Amino acid sequence: MNRASADEPRWLNDEEQRTWQAYLHATTLLDDHLDRQLQRDAGMPHIYYGLLVKLAAAPQRRLRMTELAMESKITRSRLSHAIARLEKNGWVRREECPSDKRGQFAVLTDAGYEVLRRTAPGHVTAVRQALFDRLTPEQQKSLGEIMEIIAEGLQPKEAGADLPWLR
Repeated sequence: MNRASADEPRWLNDEEQRTWQAYLHATTLLDDHLDRQLQRDAGMPHIYYGLLVKLAAAPQRRLRMTELAMESKITRSRLSHAIARLEKNGWVRREECPSDKRGQFAVLTDAGYEVLRRTAPGHVTAVRQALFDRLTPEQQKSLGEIMEIIAEGLQPKEAGADLPWLR
């Protein structure tokens, strides 16, 4: 292999380009579809709904802010802004961490849990209609396996990795 070809990018072939463009198109449309459904039904964007879901699933409906940022794959700054909006709605509250004066917990309130309870049926219907009802069981299984492979490959294992949710 000569030096010039080693520096040349591995361009996508026609089939890879088609797959990449289909992926981008579908994920953009799916994100928009779910965001519009949640805005219409609950007055919140999809990312806020995801935060409420993570808090609802946590022990005592509470997570440290750093853990919530990591689980949500968003920067701490963006999380702080989102939590402030959710606090304003009365759906989440912050609590100081007794063992770490700099740490805080995000806690799902009863009002937040109720919004989630009311919103979940419409959201799962939107997800089912937009994604799962369009795929065969075999395609659903393949999609899940593919997404797990991609996610695992994008999760750095080394200490000190530059991850957005650590910023």
